[in-house]
Amino acid sequence: MSEEMLTLEKFEEASEIVKEVTLETKLIYSEYLSTLTGNKVYLKPENMQFTGAYKVRGAYYKSSTLTDEEKAKGVITASAGNHAQGVAYAAKCKNMKATIVMPTTTPLIKVNRTKNFGADVVLYGDVYDEACEKAYELAEKEGYTFIHPFDDLTVATGQGTIAMEIIKELPLVDVILVPIGGGGLACGVSTLAKLLKPNIKVIGVEPANAACMKASLAEGHVVTLDRVDTIADGTAVKTPGSKIFPYIQQNLDDIITVEDEDLIVSFLDMVENHKMVVENSGLLTVAALKQLNVAGKKIVSILSGGNMDVITMSSVVQQGLIFRNRIFTVSVLLPDKPGELQRVAGVIADENGNVIKLEHNQFVTTNRKSAVELRITIEAFGTEHKAQILSMLEKNGYRPKVTRTLI
Repeated sequence: MSEEMLTLEKFEEASEIVKEVTLETKLIYSEYLSTLTGNKVYLKPENMQFTGAYKVRGAYYKSSTLTDEEKAKGVITASAGNHAQGVAYAAKCKNMKATIVMPTTTPLIKVNRTKNFGADVVLYGDVYDEACEKAYELAEKEGYTFIHPFDDLTVATGQGTIAMEIIKELPLVDVILVPIGGGGLACGVSTLAKLLKPNIKVIGVEPANAACMKASLAEGHVVTLDRVDTIADGTAVKTPGSKIFPYIQQNLDDIITVEDEDLIVSFLDMVENHKMVVENSGLLTVAALKQLNVAGKKIVSILSGGNMDVITMSSVVQQGLIFRNRIFTVSVLLPDKPGELQRVAGVIADENGNVIKLEHNQFVTTNRKSAVELRITIEAFGTEHKAQILSMLEKNGYRPKVTRTLI
């Protein structure tokens, strides 16, 4: 392990340099999450950076270390997400040519945003790995400097500047929670945090179905997962970085894994309680809070980014409402005669349920006179309120069946 790479001097240098392009993301105290967990929870909102994520830090610091010759030739990377925009923006600030290879499946909004920073975008391959191979090929051919999304110690140093800001603002911080995809952010943050405050705990958080770092730490060497399957696309990595791995082994205290369902309800918590849009990968550290077996501690959750397209956002909000029992659908059978719809609506209204959708199926049985099916989608305050509404429907003889909710 090349200890001279991630030194306090390098982190201090990087901290000054990244100030040229970063917005000040001051810690936000979360009354809601603090009450929920019995700790003092602070959020580090990197989703508020100009590019929507922390990635600009590592990309800009790496760019600042290049020779004049390297700068003249330009830089290249492969990414479908935040790193693409970080490199493109860093290159624009340094007046360098940037080429970004993105998989052909990348959403158009991300392609256009990267182009808007002045980068040349090459669409290649169906997945990141194919795009990455192409980027290395072009780097070799054109003499570009490849800026790796996570397995680069200079990039990791730039990302680690987040820890400097956290500890300066909250010197008595006990725990920092950091998302892990390939491990660059966790490497930089944990290494610097331990240099500044040896007794601090730094805990990594991964999606349960993309926990490549947890698997690697268990084996004692970098391993590749057979598959990854998570809505946290920014951290859906099969193989963590090999250069940064020794630093993770030495400085990371633990890893928590989080299910996708917990990310969905965390999105709702952020929007409703903090009026912030945080992407699924950035929510890992919020969802992990309930797994911490501590009380009365000062905890910082790093929100790594907020780049989420509107279609995904609307889907996540809907799922979150369903998981929290704030929206549910029931099926009831009614006699096919006038006034029945009004009667069942009255029962729901008396319990303060809000009907948001009705579907009437007259063909549920061959004998229409005996019954028709009514599917009612109802808005409730939560689990207890939902149970109340169902109980009252039951008492009025409707035998409600909860069905799959479709809005």
